Amino acid sequence: MRIALAQLNPVVGDVAGNTALVLEAMAQAKRERADVLVTSELVLVGYPPRDLLLREGVVEACEAAVHRIAQAAGDVFVIVGHPRRCAGGTRPLRNSASVCHRGKVIALCDKQLLPGYDVFDEDRYFEPGGRSFVVEMAGRRVGVVICEDLWRAEDVSAERRYAVEPVAELAAQDCQVIVSLNASPFVVGKWQRHLEQMREVATDYHVPLIAVNQMGANDDLVFDGRSIVVDRGGRVTTVLNGFASEVRTVELPADHAHGVHATDTDAGEEVKRWNERPREVFHALTLGVRDYVGKTGHKKLLLGLSGGIDSALAAVIASAAIGPKNVEGVMMPSRYSSKGSIEDSIDLAKRLGLGKCEQIPINIAHEAMHETLRSNLGEACAGGITDENVQARLRGVILMAMSNALPGSLLLSTSNKSEIATGYSTLYGDMCGAIALLGDLTKTRIYELARWINKNHRECGFAKAPIPESSLAKAPSAELRPNQTDQDTLPPYEILDQIVERFIEREQSEQTIIDETGFDGELVRTTVAMIDRAQFKRDQAPVIPKVTPRAFGRGRPMPIVMKGEVSGVRGQVSGRSEERSAISDQPGAIQDGAPSKGQGSRSRVRKLTAER
Repeated sequence: MRIALAQLNPVVGDVAGNTALVLEAMAQAKRERADVLVTSELVLVGYPPRDLLLREGVVEACEAAVHRIAQAAGDVFVIVGHPRRCAGGTRPLRNSASVCHRGKVIALCDKQLLPGYDVFDEDRYFEPGGRSFVVEMAGRRVGVVICEDLWRAEDVSAERRYAVEPVAELAAQDCQVIVSLNASPFVVGKWQRHLEQMREVATDYHVPLIAVNQMGANDDLVFDGRSIVVDRGGRVTTVLNGFASEVRTVELPADHAHGVHATDTDAGEEVKRWNERPREVFHALTLGVRDYVGKTGHKKLLLGLSGGIDSALAAVIASAAIGPKNVEGVMMPSRYSSKGSIEDSIDLAKRLGLGKCEQIPINIAHEAMHETLRSNLGEACAGGITDENVQARLRGVILMAMSNALPGSLLLSTSNKSEIATGYSTLYGDMCGAIALLGDLTKTRIYELARWINKNHRECGFAKAPIPESSLAKAPSAELRPNQTDQDTLPPYEILDQIVERFIEREQSEQTIIDETGFDGELVRTTVAMIDRAQFKRDQAPVIPKVTPRAFGRGRPMPIVMKGEVSGVRGQVSGRSEERSAISDQPGAIQDGAPSKGQGSRSRVRKLTAER
């Protein structure tokens, strides 16, 4: 039995374009004498369609496309994913896979398990299917499942359980092959867990298993492809290219035979290659940016260059995604910018070969704004958080103006997860942009990825290490006041990032974090309060490509206004302050302006971290 795996990159809502991709895959499958062609979940509308499913005519266009595919199928059994109308349930749609053959739809398989956790909201739109069943194809009994029907949330939670087991239902019907249509978004390490699940299923039921995953990026989600074939002994025999479109035909042996056809190879080396976390993250973010730019019809990227590690890494990934000639960097030094920051930015631009690297000082604009504000605010605008945020917003104005003036360009925000978590970022300043490329990477992960890229620069498409060593070595600083460093205001990143990852990605309580890490209790409580208070900023943040199990954005819908012990703000209402930093001299207190970034805040953080 020859099965073609169609790992395609659909555009959400482009039913005509997505149908054309499937027809092209069908043509290749016929040339390669495939018996069956398998696509990914909802390939005709693209995943995730979200409320586009509610728009008049969208589902009907998908249903018409299924009939067109059936007419073109010929002798190939084409299994295509799409939404369809249904009646009699609590919701008007089903998430389905049609089996098309010789001009007809010979079977319809509906998804039974509809995830409603993290970024998924399928139970909002779809009625669950009734049962799994087997379809006779090319002399084999083939069971068809759709994504969650196979994974059953086992890759994300040991506590989440479903009442039915679709794969077990198929096995009970003497299924000889299981095929799964997937649109499983990338999360670092998830693919490896899926491999283990597939091995267990294949071994438990003694049946070969084929999982075809969507490729490409849509909004905040990246789909890595890496479609998999596992033989009935649990051996991974085929892995399609990661983060790339591909149609590949594999041959399953006769049901009584062992092993795989001689043209297939053991995929062990490919599996080992993807066990390196930074490699996965680099390719995921590169694809995320490339598709966001391309699918929105843009051609160029613009970003501010500070000489620090965040903007350097963002420029590198942008260059890898769309080519350095299509990336423009802008240096905007102030009176507080160091000579080294400018030199490092110029060095980075030369290493990458950026299309442009311009320098636009903000000193004159800063002074003019200071004089304008002083007439009303007096000396309150002369220093502290007000003055620091004015500088950040002046840079935001410059970058947005340049993005408007440059046809086909998008602005990248360079804020990282540590900053976005704690509110150490400025609304309408460094948070400006269409996409926050690094928004799901903590600062320590930023350094890890940057060093990996320098070490593996040829694999990443660069002739030499692209990130200046001085950008890696210097102390992080916003350079908004004299001799400033991030650790004046924030705990050391090696401590902060553990708190962020535990509180955000693992949903641990303050006490659990304290007990498991031994960190100072007051420091942990202050940091957690900072995270909760900054929710109002995150609700206004750019799109953040998801690479961790718990990213800011759609998958973490937290309230802005909240209070109580559980929220971490201990009786105070969240979301009132509009500061760059959320640390205050009173843990959990919300001030009408900005909790201080002055000496009180600095000394307090230093005291708490020193006590540890």
